[in-house]
Amino acid sequence: MSTRFADDIDLEIPEWVTSLEAFRRWTDEPDFPEKGNIWWLRGGVWADMSKEQLFTHLVTKGVIFAVLLRLVEDADLGVLFPDGLLLTNKSAGVSGNPDATFITHEALAAGRAVLIKGKRGGYTEVQGSPEMVLEVVSQGSELKDYTLLREDYFTAGVSEYWLVDARPEPVSFEILKRGTTGFTATRKQAGWVKSAVFGKSFRLLIGKDRSGNPRPKLEVK
Repeated sequence: MSTRFADDIDLEIPEWVTSLEAFRRWTDEPDFPEKGNIWWLRGGVWADMSKEQLFTHLVTKGVIFAVLLRLVEDADLGVLFPDGLLLTNKSAGVSGNPDATFITHEALAAGRAVLIKGKRGGYTEVQGSPEMVLEVVSQGSELKDYTLLREDYFTAGVSEYWLVDARPEPVSFEILKRGTTGFTATRKQAGWVKSAVFGKSFRLLIGKDRSGNPRPKLEVK
C-alpha cells in the first residue's frame, strides 16, 4: 500500500518501520509526529498530514463525542476515548487513531480489549476489539474511512462502525452493524438510526450558529 501525503508536508518514515510491530514501536518514539492522521494499514504506513476542517470535522466529532460521553458516564457503560488513542488489532493488521472509540467494562474484563502501557508510563494504546469506533470523513480520508477501515474494522471484530460525513447536505450519518460477511447500514426511520451498542436512537443535524457557521447537533432518544 502506498503512503499518502497531503498539504505538501513532508513526513519522514524510518526505514525500519516495515511491520505492524515496528509501527507500534515508532508511535512511542520521540520523532513520531505529534500532528497528522497516521496509520498502519494493509501492510504499510498511511498518512494524511492535512489540517482538519474546523466545522465538518473538528466540531462534528466533538459534538458526537460530548453526547456519547454523557450516555457512557451516566450509565457507567465503559470507557469512551476521543481521538488520540492508538487502537491496534493484530488480526486485522491495523493500528491508528479513530475519531472516537468505545469499550465496555465487559470487554475489558473478558480481555476482548486490553489497555497497553506506554513507554513513558500510563496507558497509551488499546489492543483488541472495541464495541464502537467513529470516523468523520474528510477529503484526505475518504478511501481510508469508506473502504479500508470499513473492511478492517469488521475483521477486527468491531461491533458498530459510526461513519459520518458532514460535508454534504444533508449530512451523511450511518451506524454500520456487523453482518455475516461485512458491515451493513442500520435502517433509518425519519432520519433516526438505532444503535444496538448504546441502546438509543440518534439523529445528526447540521444547522447554523449566530455567526452563520455550521452547527452540528446529535439528537438522542
